[in-house]
Parts: sequence; structure tokens; C-alpha cells
Amino acid sequence: MDDLGDLASGHNFALVILSFLQADCGTSEYRKELLSLGKDFNLTRDINGPRPDDGGLETDGHLSSSSITAALCDIEPSVELQWPRNRAEAADLRQIAEGLREIADQLEHNVVAEATQNLSRNISASPSEQWKDHLRWEVDRVMRRGVGLEHLPQERVIVALTLTLVKGVCERAPRLLRNLFDTVLQRFSLARAW
Repeated sequence: MDDLGDLASGHNFALVILSFLQADCGTSEYRKELLSLGKDFNLTRDINGPRPDDGGLETDGHLSSSSITAALCDIEPSVELQWPRNRAEAADLRQIAEGLREIADQLEHNVVAEATQNLSRNISASPSEQWKDHLRWEVDRVMRRGVGLEHLPQERVIVALTLTLVKGVCERAPRLLRNLFDTVLQRFSLARAW
């Protein structure tokens, strides 16, 4: 992962992964899993602020605006990623996540759809300890087949492909998100390149 620097270790890589997975997220169940994951990894923060306890009527008989805000928060939580305070570092991480999404968009749809289906089938038939092997094998298979992106840094193509496959599986089966997220973190932390 030389092209990605020290991104493959720690908090920043988890932040880039979550940013990638959140883009254009589909189902509400998948979105809820992403929100839960972000909170558990301390990668997001609530942007609604503290919720009021009163929740009562105002003297004119109308609900207070804080009550309405609290009610709306229950419908759709509002969180944002906790980017580093250093603006340059945050901008770099956002740029990496956006670059990975652009690469993923360039991957041919049929290649990704087939690989996602293969990965989904393989992980559903095996224990989670084997998931990183299935993920690595599927990424390697697609890379050997060729994705037509040889002009781009291959390390980034591998990360983008990996995250695209994970997102595809998790959109179909959101309950797998946490384990696949951990699998990606472990895989890229243990081996700097696939």
C-alpha cells in the first residue's frame, strides 16, 4: 500500500472505509448498520446536539422546536464522520476516499456484480475466520482477469475493488457489515499489499 502511505493502519483507514461505504448507501437497514458501526468505532458524531428532556408543549399550545427536532432525529439520525481536526489531513483523507469511489465507478459493472455474487456465496458458506481469504481470492481473481485500469496506481485499484465488493455484499446482507469491515481492517493492517 505504498501509494496510500500509512493510511492502512489505524483510525484514518477505518474513516476512509466508512466514508467509501456511506456514499450512495441504499437500504435503510444498511444505513442503520453503517451508523451503528461508525458509533462503535468512534468515527461519527451526532450533529443534532443534545436532545431536550422536556419535549412538552409551549404555552401557546404548539410543540417546541426542540421537540420537533428530537422527533425527527428518531426518524433519521444525523451524524457526520469525525475527520481529523487538521484541515490538510482531513482534506487528504476525503480526497483518498473520493478517489477510491471514482476508481470503483470505473470498474465494469458486470465484473463487480459477478465478483460480489461469488464473494457473497463463499462467505455465506464459511466461518468468518475464512472471510479475509475469500475476499483476497476474489480480489486476486478479478485483478488477474484485468479491470482495464492499469493506468491507475494498482494499490488503489485493489482497495477500491475490495471496498466495492464489501459494499455490494453488505447492501444485500447488512448484518455482515461489521465482520467484513473488521476483515478489511485486519487484512490491510496485517499485509501492506495484496
